[in-house]
Amino acid sequence: MTKPILTQNILWEETIPGSAHWSFLMKRGTALRITDVEGGANLSALFYNQEEKLERYCMADTLKAQHTAHLTKGFVCYSDMGRVLASIMEDTCGWHDTICGMSNAALVEKKYGKAEYQQHRNAMHRNARDSFLIELGKWGLGKRDIVPNVNFFSKVSVDEAGNLSFASRHSRAGDFVDLRFEMNVLVVISACQHPLDPNPEYEPKPVHLQAWHCGTAQENDYCRNFRPENRRGFYNTELLFR
Repeated sequence: MTKPILTQNILWEETIPGSAHWSFLMKRGTALRITDVEGGANLSALFYNQEEKLERYCMADTLKAQHTAHLTKGFVCYSDMGRVLASIMEDTCGWHDTICGMSNAALVEKKYGKAEYQQHRNAMHRNARDSFLIELGKWGLGKRDIVPNVNFFSKVSVDEAGNLSFASRHSRAGDFVDLRFEMNVLVVISACQHPLDPNPEYEPKPVHLQAWHCGTAQENDYCRNFRPENRRGFYNTELLFR
């Protein structure tokens, strides 16, 4: 049974409206609970080493090292330097997409029509790629720094012919995922709909964030021992902090 977050340990919390974007820093030894408020949410995320932003989340190494095509409890998010940026401590959803990328302006306009800020203000149609570029610009980053992202709360399976299948309403209201940060990490997020979401309506869902002190991974940590390669990844990471 998942332990509740102790109120005295919470650093901050925030609700991110559907289609909104944000970026923030998470320190080593802190954790972030991401909660699907209404069900059917999608939160696209990118991770960067705060001290050296050329080191960032690597989808290929994350999947290859852990012999998986999706993320859930026990898996970690590797950087392109073989270090662990974040670990998934808890997960009630069971499957988070790693292979489908993010929406862009052309896709959103084709699926949902054009709705610009001048006419619609905060109800405008946003897309994840432009949202990421806005946030990355705040940290001196840009187009070349966008890499394949994680889509929390979204499930996409692949059949034997290579066809992708999106699972509608995979995540239920109240589902959450807990990320523990093993490095000092810049987190960039967008709450736009998944690019394969078959919903013909523009209906991005909100997510709730809670950050708290959790401490660092011990030798018997579930994520550290979940895959053989993870022990090496944690060792490489901890060399930075000795």
